[in-house]
Amino acid sequence: MFLNYIKEFSAKKILKNSLQNAKGNSSSGIIKTVGLVIDQRYFLETDALIKEFIANGILEENIEVIVYGDMFKNNINSGRVTFGSKHLQWNAEIDNPGVNNFIDKEFDLLISYYNIEKAILLVVTHNSKAHFKVGFSAIDKRFNSLIINTNADNQKVFTQELFRYLKILNKI
Repeated sequence: MFLNYIKEFSAKKILKNSLQNAKGNSSSGIIKTVGLVIDQRYFLETDALIKEFIANGILEENIEVIVYGDMFKNNINSGRVTFGSKHLQWNAEIDNPGVNNFIDKEFDLLISYYNIEKAILLVVTHNSKAHFKVGFSAIDKRFNSLIINTNADNQKVFTQELFRYLKILNKI
């Protein structure tokens, strides 16, 4: 338990140091592909969130989801890539090939759907090759291009605000 705390602290420190040299990776193109990073421990309505994206014009085959959680139930994940704290190494790298494949994909939009800073979730968001990143205001603002000020429980409000701003920015 204590070692996990130290590993989490070490990974966060490495990330914070790398953010000082980070450059923005923004694109002015239309959003076609979406990546979702979801913390299952605080949000279980993944399918409803995906339906909101489909209703707003994103094709289902262009949406990819990875789910974070330490304890998984088979009926919740439905074949999605899952990962946990055990996949985070001391040097802030991830040893899960499914997550690494997700990070290496160039999504037009990455949704970081978590509002508690866990080192492994921050590593996925920071290392992602996505062109435009969206997250919650509770997370360090340097990780995302767009911050939405709501809770993870308010999925409807989140998607309404997200698509409102994407329309303003001519992304959809």
